[in-house]
Amino acid sequence: MDEMKNPWTVLSQRLVYENEWIRVDHHEVLDPSGGPGIYGTVHFKQQATGVVPIDEKGNVILVGQYRFPLRAYSWEIPEGGGEHSLPALESAQRELREECGLAARNWREILSTDLSNSVTDERSTAFLAWDLFAADGRPESTERLQVARIPFWGAVDRAKRGEIRDAISVAALFRVALMALQGELPEEVAVAIGRPK
Repeated sequence: MDEMKNPWTVLSQRLVYENEWIRVDHHEVLDPSGGPGIYGTVHFKQQATGVVPIDEKGNVILVGQYRFPLRAYSWEIPEGGGEHSLPALESAQRELREECGLAARNWREILSTDLSNSVTDERSTAFLAWDLFAADGRPESTERLQVARIPFWGAVDRAKRGEIRDAISVAALFRVALMALQGELPEEVAVAIGRPK
């Protein structure tokens, strides 16, 4: 199978809804079998970023907030959107400042993912941040946030139990855990978080 060949044929496309953050399109298509069908897609106007911030005691900083689409409270790594024209790192640094009142002297990109790729084109980039220090934090007016520091391996356990469900958070926490187990973390971070208990 040619991985570069698109097996879908788009017969028509029309805009259904658009706002500052997303665009929803309706497509009339021929599916890979050649049969007629429809496809709805959501285009995200910003790129998603997330940060796994680790402090000197081996804690990860998490952010809690009510998520309107889920009608539920969610604990997550600091994350948000940024302009596609900006480096993902810039957006991640801004999110850490705004949501947690922190900045970091050291950053490493750890993961890129496609989110909900059956209906959206949203992509995310996650970073590890360490050597943290206080910075001016100003959450957006729509955010009512709690910030918590918990031991890194405790956060991984919470993700394994389904208590942390946000996709970027789960993927990024598990990526850092894998890096720890494979000896790929910066020594300063590896010493701070220790080994899983």
